[in-house]
Amino acid sequence: MQIALDSFDVKLLAALQENSAATNAEIGETIGLSASQVSRRRQKLEDNGIIRRYRAALDPEALGFTVTAFVGVTLGAHSRENARKFRNMVTAMPEVQEAHTLTGDVDYMLKVVVRDLKALSRIVNDELLPQEAVQHVKSSIAMDTLKDDNLLPLT
Repeated sequence: MQIALDSFDVKLLAALQENSAATNAEIGETIGLSASQVSRRRQKLEDNGIIRRYRAALDPEALGFTVTAFVGVTLGAHSRENARKFRNMVTAMPEVQEAHTLTGDVDYMLKVVVRDLKALSRIVNDELLPQEAVQHVKSSIAMDTLKDDNLLPLT
């Protein structure tokens, strides 16, 4: 369900996207509202699921995660049960940062972040390929990341 957002809501969301650790007073100063008004609006946005979570943006390389790969997965047999099993497996894998169902030649696209190529090989060969529903796996390794902010284009 989509709720109506006014310009202050959009400004508040944009400010939170830039810095989710900002206080209500700091955001209010930026967008022209009092801290209590920001607090009420923020709570409404959280209650309505517009704000799903808050988190810190960590530097993967600084933490030893040097390989980002995009892994396309094609299932051999399409059924609700196979899709459920695959979804459950993927959501339980901490290396998978994103998982999308696609149209076209590939059924799923996974964004995987691991420490090295050996770890990627383990995921592909020991976790994905042994699944009986998985027919084909194709991975592409990112050589460089040009943009990684995941900010929605609110303005």
